[in-house]
Amino acid sequence: MAFDWQPAGLVRDATAELEELGYGAVWYAEGLGRDAVSQAWLILGNTRRLVVGAGVANIAVRDPIAMAAAHRALDDAYAGRFVLGLGGHRTHDTPANAIPGRYGRPVQTMTAYLDAMDAATTVLPEPTRPRRRRVLAALGPKMTELAAQRTEGALPYFAPVEHTRRAREAMGPGPLLAVELAVALTDEPDLARRLARDHVAYYTSTAPHQAANLRRLGFSEQDMRGPSSTLVDAVVAHGNLDAVRTRVREHLDAGADHVCIQVLTADPATLPLHEWRELAFLATE
Repeated sequence: MAFDWQPAGLVRDATAELEELGYGAVWYAEGLGRDAVSQAWLILGNTRRLVVGAGVANIAVRDPIAMAAAHRALDDAYAGRFVLGLGGHRTHDTPANAIPGRYGRPVQTMTAYLDAMDAATTVLPEPTRPRRRRVLAALGPKMTELAAQRTEGALPYFAPVEHTRRAREAMGPGPLLAVELAVALTDEPDLARRLARDHVAYYTSTAPHQAANLRRLGFSEQDMRGPSSTLVDAVVAHGNLDAVRTRVREHLDAGADHVCIQVLTADPATLPLHEWRELAFLATE
């Protein structure tokens, strides 16, 4: 998410370094900075091997025909290195810039969006690969099922290991399960705990769909009001490198194919270059 705060030159430098460090993929959010398509062109055009994933492009503010054309163009230009993650941010309300009629019940809305993308006609050539790569920001059982049926797989966000286990069980062995893991990497226990707690508190207080997912996993309203140490420890890996390695392994053992590390820092507007360098060994283990 820190890419949103940076000028294009710093994003180019950072992603080039991540590729040299051995990372296989970079995911970026679409928030208050560059839109998902322009960010993809910026990163893909500056790297040679990295898989670049939109995590995720907001369907509420983008026409499906335009999204399908952009996806096809990126796939054609970069030989399958782009993965389109799709989601509907803040599905509990209607942003002022949302396309009319785009916000509704999440699964039905996403199904209609995928239908419209698949039906879109352009003059761009079809790729030689079997299909363009796309995933869904799936948390609930129905969206996870849709991800397995209609896309390459699921990209759950802000979810503990138990969610990974349930998602893999629901999807079966075939579909991709790429999970996000928040990490507070520091040898200062108090700072690690504060970063982790602030991260969890933000989502439990502002994102009802995240809270609903935590309830399905057995967390109580009291856990979320705190948030409790139990919840914080379940969602965020905090502490030293061994703590992060252990949590990544737990997600992989629970059925994840890929773990996307989101580094938490005291200043979200600063790229966590030091932490990315420290964590690079995980990409090659």
